[in-house]
Amino acid sequence: MTWRATGAALGTPLVAVAHGSRDPRAAATVEALLDLVRDARPELLVRTAYLDHASPTLPMALSGLTEAAVLPLLLTEAYHSRVDIPGALAEATARRPLLRVHAGATLGPHPLLVAALERRLAEAGVEPGEPGTAVVLVSAGSSDRRANATVAGIAGDWARQRGWRSVTAAYASAAGPTPEEAVLRLRRSGASRIVVAPYLLAPGHFADRIRRETLAAGADAVADVLGAAPEVAAVLLERYRNAGQCSGLQAWGEGPRGSALQGVGVP
Repeated sequence: MTWRATGAALGTPLVAVAHGSRDPRAAATVEALLDLVRDARPELLVRTAYLDHASPTLPMALSGLTEAAVLPLLLTEAYHSRVDIPGALAEATARRPLLRVHAGATLGPHPLLVAALERRLAEAGVEPGEPGTAVVLVSAGSSDRRANATVAGIAGDWARQRGWRSVTAAYASAAGPTPEEAVLRLRRSGASRIVVAPYLLAPGHFADRIRRETLAAGADAVADVLGAAPEVAAVLLERYRNAGQCSGLQAWGEGPRGSALQGVGVP
């Protein structure tokens, strides 16, 4: 079977899929980010969905729609973007075969996300590219080595482009070094100023733990999460414009009436 993607038409509803958290600050941050998108595109219907710990679910967010651009509010491609979201889309479209979905790429990596990291560091009193400053770039971490390698690549590029003393990738779970270990190693290596840049979208358990443990280990400053930064909203709108416009499409499930996801593009 041949699969063809057509980009989301102008005005196609946007459904942004976040991981979800029991911490109410996370959902509030996601809504603040989407409010920036709504302000930029007031004619656009924007809905939120969550993979876990919060509602609405993705099938619930797609309710009543005949077409949608589904965009992961995720910073790297890993299990959630490769398995969870496709699975939820397969479930939704198996029940509604006429639903047309345009799947978008994850937010990161993207240069504007580095600009957002620098915005948060500046708010914490850190000038971008200070030559004597060592940065610890902390992501949530993943069992998918490709996702962790992506974060390490961002760290390397950021160090070269900005002239920091160094940028070290660290992971709050599933991989090493941990943020605390990274700070301690930098301190032992003679770094005079160490700052932490959380590569996280929203506050919650990881962000709180990163702040607490890195400050205890000797970090001089810890930036806020990316949150509702205008750069993040701009990336989301770029992903929306590009949703479905890709090759190498994947069909999720075949049934007696044909594919459950006709016309869905998978980056």
